[in-house]
Amino acid sequence: MQAARFCALPAQPATPATGSLHRVLGSAFGLAIVVGGVIGVGILRAPGEVASRLPTVTLIIGAWILGGLYALLGANSAAELGAALPRTGGFFVYVRRAFGPFPAFVTGWADFLSSCASATTGALIIGEYSGRIVPALRGGTTTVLIALVVLLWFGWLQSRGVKEGDRVQQFTSALKAILLIGLILACLFSGSRAADTVAPPALPSGLAFWGALVLALQGIIYAYDGWYFPIYFGEEMANPGREIPRAMIRGILLIILIYVLINVAVLVVLPVGRLAGEPLAVGAAMGVVFGPRGDLVVAAVAILTMPSALNASLMSATRTIFAMAREGLVRAPALTGVSESGTPRPALALTVALSVAFLLTGTVERLLAVVSFFYVANYVAAFLSVFVLRKREPNLPRPWRAWGHPWTTGIVLAGSLAFLGGVVAGDTRNSLISLACIVASIPLFYLFRVPPGATSPPPPPG
Repeated sequence: MQAARFCALPAQPATPATGSLHRVLGSAFGLAIVVGGVIGVGILRAPGEVASRLPTVTLIIGAWILGGLYALLGANSAAELGAALPRTGGFFVYVRRAFGPFPAFVTGWADFLSSCASATTGALIIGEYSGRIVPALRGGTTTVLIALVVLLWFGWLQSRGVKEGDRVQQFTSALKAILLIGLILACLFSGSRAADTVAPPALPSGLAFWGALVLALQGIIYAYDGWYFPIYFGEEMANPGREIPRAMIRGILLIILIYVLINVAVLVVLPVGRLAGEPLAVGAAMGVVFGPRGDLVVAAVAILTMPSALNASLMSATRTIFAMAREGLVRAPALTGVSESGTPRPALALTVALSVAFLLTGTVERLLAVVSFFYVANYVAAFLSVFVLRKREPNLPRPWRAWGHPWTTGIVLAGSLAFLGGVVAGDTRNSLISLACIVASIPLFYLFRVPPGATSPPPPPG
């Protein structure tokens, strides 16, 4: 990337007024929230699924690179929106600008609910793997209690201020990167390798091959999901026109490198036949390297790598519901409050409360299945917004312009539409529920939004 493409915005004051969002987040936070928010348990599990569909080393590595390029092109296009409209709130900000309030309402609520559910899932994973290390902590009730403590703990940390959230994100993301590098080195230099006693599955041909590639890429793209996290913090980045694109592009390049190295490391230890279909691929590799202690190593890694993703989900969900209330899409003025330390505390309280509700009611898996449709739909809406705003507002200042547009944006838009079709075909029932939720949200939109002409907190300029 050429440095000249990162055009700087005017400098912002470092010390904001009381009760406003603080412009104190820099490049380190941007990189940390991409790396920490993207890399999760998916990379520990997905290699086995990919190998079962594309059972050669070249195709496995190539598929992970291809999925990374998709995420990179997506970040390239979304970065234009984030730099041109550096507002807090995420995808719904751009959807509203391009398509109006109702699509923004649907996008924002789906984004908020899915982020809360992701935070709950991260807490549950910490609880589950804690039981694998300490047998006394095993059991459904204990897992839920651990997850509850984790959610409340991170909620308290973030309530102390945006700088505290920044420090937590940087520390947990750095810890995650160090642990994964350690796993990679352990596999590459241990000299251990499982016996090649299982023949790999047959490589499909013709149309079956392309179907297998699409299915493999679905899992890979989910593993890359989260590259857009910096767009939720446009009003808190010290120089959003520079830092949002830089964080997303650099973050994805780093993640591609990590993901490819993890797959190479696993393939050094596990032959393709042993890797194919392995539900926890990295766990199987650790079993070969560390023997009986391999499960403990993987459990420790899972516990120590989840906090960064959990923290990112809570922070982004808080900004989404805060911005929706401020811009009149939610009739709840109390949610627009910001503490002296820069945290939208009422919005954070709602975020943590909803995450806890998903935990205690056991509804998180069902919710994630339903909102998975919206994950990809948000991609589609964002990429369409790039086209719409380029045509409608050609003079909008764009500190970052998506390179290769319209071709690169068109490629990721087509890929997202294909991926959305795959989601519908692969889980038709929950996709239909998602579509029903959109229809049902029409009366909710008129019920919850601030009526036209009513007094509501003004959105920031831009």
